Amino acid sequence: MTIDHCTLCPRACGAQRTETAGSGFCGMGILPVVARAAPHFGEEPCVTGTRGSGAVFFRGCGLGCVFCQNSEISRGDGPGRRVTAEALGGVFAALREQGVHNINLVTASHVAPVVAQALRRYPPGIPVVYNCGGYESLETLRLLDGLVDVYLPDFKYADADTALRCANAPDYPQAALAAIRAMRAQTGPAQYDEQGLLTRGILVRHLVLPGLSGASMAALSLLRDALPADVPVSLMRQYTPCGQAAGIKGLDRPLLGREYRRVAAHMRALGFEGYAQGREAAGTEMIPAWEG
Repeated sequence: MTIDHCTLCPRACGAQRTETAGSGFCGMGILPVVARAAPHFGEEPCVTGTRGSGAVFFRGCGLGCVFCQNSEISRGDGPGRRVTAEALGGVFAALREQGVHNINLVTASHVAPVVAQALRRYPPGIPVVYNCGGYESLETLRLLDGLVDVYLPDFKYADADTALRCANAPDYPQAALAAIRAMRAQTGPAQYDEQGLLTRGILVRHLVLPGLSGASMAALSLLRDALPADVPVSLMRQYTPCGQAAGIKGLDRPLLGREYRRVAAHMRALGFEGYAQGREAAGTEMIPAWEG
């Protein structure tokens, strides 16, 4: 199995990829590398529930934000175990047997063909959550149509300058908004079970960055204009200077409480339903151990 001209993410870098190696931005081959698969309790209540979300963290990423909390695995190296579609189906089954509420695919767009194959051949029997940075191609989302129940995208950047500075992706705002609209079109309005767990729909996340509360307010305004009123938003306060951010002026400090409160007030004024994080969310305690 090879890809001669990869276009799985909006970078469309045209890389050649074999099963085990790739020359593209993500640095990955075609077969997924699983860095961790375990019940996870760090998502929103409607995803985590009481028994946890069955999170499958994939190595590599097509976005590469400088402040990534998972930079140990998102750069295409680090711990992990390479899996076939059959083995990935076994991972889904093992997580389901542990009683998790859903299968949570974390950063899977660069390995989407094999993930889609695994979901078709070995359906997990519980909701499938696609957890991503929002930088998704419409072609890849079409591949996942009918296989994903819940989309959990970020909408990180409202303007090209911030997206360029933080992820070298000036097209992020347009690409992510188009992707989020396509996700909503696939799933329809949010649906919850009797426990309040999201079983179908989309929940959009936004992380407030230090010194950029105005950009965060602009991002929320763009989402308000682009999406139906029923789409919930999670406003995240967990920023910690990780990865390259520790050496970048402005991003090398924690988020201030007053910065977050300003954005949260704007979110309320826009009428969004959803979630806000407390100050305890910041720090590294919720970063998983990468066990492969």
